[in-house]
Amino acid sequence: MKLIKAFKFFYGFTFCLPHLLLFLVHKNRPVIEADIRHWLSVHHKNYSTSFGLIYLLSHFPEYRNLFYYRIGHTKYILNLWCWQVPSLVINAEEVGEGLYIQHGHSTRIGAKSIGINCWINQQVTIGWEQKGRPIILDNVRVGAGAKIIGKVVVGNNCVIGANAVIVKDVPDNCTVVGIYPVYIVRRNGERVKELL
Repeated sequence: MKLIKAFKFFYGFTFCLPHLLLFLVHKNRPVIEADIRHWLSVHHKNYSTSFGLIYLLSHFPEYRNLFYYRIGHTKYILNLWCWQVPSLVINAEEVGEGLYIQHGHSTRIGAKSIGINCWINQQVTIGWEQKGRPIILDNVRVGAGAKIIGKVVVGNNCVIGANAVIVKDVPDNCTVVGIYPVYIVRRNGERVKELL
């Protein structure tokens, strides 16, 4: 088992060395470091930033998408070594530090802005060009299959339930579920049932 882990690390290190070198000199290094810390905390790993970067790049293809978003056009060269998830598209205008993407398959992130420490699951759609781009504030969790469409604002500390369809603003500290109608089922820690 240790031999397999050593091989995986060596393999990952070999293919991710150019990424590490770019990270060490890149202007977005502080934001990338915050991403690394958040991802490592989610996975209960206590690695250094450099080792954590290698670990994340070699084990989580969806992290590669976020890393490539942060570094800009150099991603086209680095993608030859470490492929990103082709069905995960990040074209948001601004993404705050600490974004975590769980699985990320069939996910499109096209928000105007995303705050810090947000969590996005698989098969999520955020934004639709014809309807406008949403603004997602801090500490928002978006469940699998959810859609957030239009010029809406999702408040701080919100949870968007799996498969929910959000086309209206969501107040701070709320959990919302449903397609039509959409209900607020938790507000400021209290159970409620209110139409959004």
